[in-house]
Amino acid sequence: METDMITSMVAQYGYPALFLSLWLGIVGMPIPDEVIVMTAGAITAQGWLQPVPAFIAVYLGVVSGLSLGYFLGYRVGAPILRWLARKLNGEKYLKKAEGLLERYGNGAICLSYFFPVIRHVVPYLVGIQRMSLRRYALYSLPTGFVWTLNYFMAGRLFGTHLESITEGVQTYGWITLCVLALFAGLYVVMRQRKGTRVFWGQKEQ
Repeated sequence: METDMITSMVAQYGYPALFLSLWLGIVGMPIPDEVIVMTAGAITAQGWLQPVPAFIAVYLGVVSGLSLGYFLGYRVGAPILRWLARKLNGEKYLKKAEGLLERYGNGAICLSYFFPVIRHVVPYLVGIQRMSLRRYALYSLPTGFVWTLNYFMAGRLFGTHLESITEGVQTYGWITLCVLALFAGLYVVMRQRKGTRVFWGQKEQ
């Protein structure tokens, strides 16, 4: 089982095992990132590791693994796309990532976190497009923190049912994305209403 493999690695190597399994990303362990992060959370709930260092290890593993893709895309360019197509056994994910970028622009970096495999492809693409490191970090690092915290806490809270959760990990990702989109929508509406009240208040004076 995937979770057994992760716990075995952690038992041998501790926190570095969590970091490396995520940092290697798409060329690393054949286990979804979500499962690794959730298992890390469950392990801390069982007292194997301390929660704060474990969270830092998985967060750094996630963002540095994706950033590696960005740097490779930025430095190597088009050959990376051919390598990705071979690695992914087709261009399905590559086309989905390109479509996400065409539709949402820079926001695709944030959205891609919630789609397995695509989250690894998008950084390559924005690197090839020569996006600045500052802009990439502005979108990627905060989203990576929220995404990692979400799955890490799910592992801590539902660690005893981890196997059943990991079976529906993509559904869980969709639910999380919808909830975040709802909060973002409410925030925008509240800002607009506040702005309208201020505008009318100024007009009446």
